[in-house]
Amino acid sequence: MLQIKALDPTCPIQHQLGEEQSPAILVNVFEVDTQDEEALLRAWEGDANWMKQQPGYISTQLHRAVGASRLYLNYAVWESVAHFRSAFTHPDFASALAHYPSSAVAAPHLFRKVAVANLCTE
Repeated sequence: MLQIKALDPTCPIQHQLGEEQSPAILVNVFEVDTQDEEALLRAWEGDANWMKQQPGYISTQLHRAVGASRLYLNYAVWESVAHFRSAFTHPDFASALAHYPSSAVAAPHLFRKVAVANLCTE
């Protein structure tokens, strides 16, 4: 079963789900024991394929840390926090968390793009 912890304890994702923001970027950092990496990837793939079918889903990308690190990072784009909230709180998604290995810990957090002159567009 996937354990969920707050990436920012002062504003956990449960608080962010009440916000109205469009678009919304999910950043989810996973930590997993080395022997459970394949199980994490299988569980994540199932979740990602389910999320891909949900209204408001735009894209996702999974990254693995370089070297001997046990971290993975998922970056997903949603049309809005409301769309993500609907998928994230859906009973089918909640029950899928049982497919993750017991060593897996996720730290999901929602972000928005920031405009910085000559570097980033909003």
